[in-house]
Amino acid sequence: MDQLIQELGQGSALDGGFEIWRALFALGFSFFLCLALGFFYRLTHRGLSYSVAYVHAMVIMGVTVSIIMLIIGSNIARAFSLVGALSIIRFRNAVKDSRDVAFMFMSMAVGMAAGTGFYQTAVVFTIFACAMVYFLTRFQVGAETSREIVLKLHVPPDVEYREHFNDVFWRYLKDNSLLGVETVGDGLLELVYSAEFKAGADQQRFLEELRGLTRGNRVVLLTGQENINI
Repeated sequence: MDQLIQELGQGSALDGGFEIWRALFALGFSFFLCLALGFFYRLTHRGLSYSVAYVHAMVIMGVTVSIIMLIIGSNIARAFSLVGALSIIRFRNAVKDSRDVAFMFMSMAVGMAAGTGFYQTAVVFTIFACAMVYFLTRFQVGAETSREIVLKLHVPPDVEYREHFNDVFWRYLKDNSLLGVETVGDGLLELVYSAEFKAGADQQRFLEELRGLTRGNRVVLLTGQENINI
C-alpha cells in the first residue's frame, strides 16, 4: 500500500497506460469546460422543454469521453473493443430540440480534446462555441421576421365558421389560414387558425370581439410557434 501511494505521488503510470495526474487533470478540465457549455445552454434556451437532467448529461458525457480517450490512447485494439462494447447500448429518449443534439456533440468534442491532451484547442473551441451560440440566439439568426400566431376557437355547431369571422379577421389580421376543424366536448367545434396580425393591431380588442362571436366560448391565442415544443 505504501509503495502504491508513493508511486501515485511520483506521478507513475497506472497499468502502463497514463499517469494519474494526467487523468485527474483531464477529468477536471473537461468538467469545467462542459459546465461552461451547460451554462450557455441554459442562458440561450428557448421554449418549454428545458431539462436539468440534460445539462447534467452533457457534463457527464464530456467527462466520460475524456477518460475514454485516455484509455484508448493510440491502442487500436482498445478502440475496436470500445466500439463493440458501446454498440450494445440503445438510447431511446426522444430529442425535442435539434440544439440539444448539437450541444451534446460539443460536450463530446471537449471531452475528446481534453482526453487527448489538446487543452488549448478545448479552451478555444469552448469559448468560440459559447460565443457562437450566444450570437445566434441574441440576434435570432434565421428567425422569421413575421410574427405568426396560432388561434384556437370553440364555436357551436350551428355557426357557419367559414364566413362568421371574416369581418374581424379582415380588420385585425394580415393573413389567416384554417388549419383544422375538430369536434370537442359538449358538441362544440374547435377551429385552429394560423394567422398574422396587422401592424399596430389591438390584440386584446381582437380577442374580446372573437369571444362575442363565439358566444362566450373558449378563445386561445398562442404566439411564437417556433418556441412551442410541447
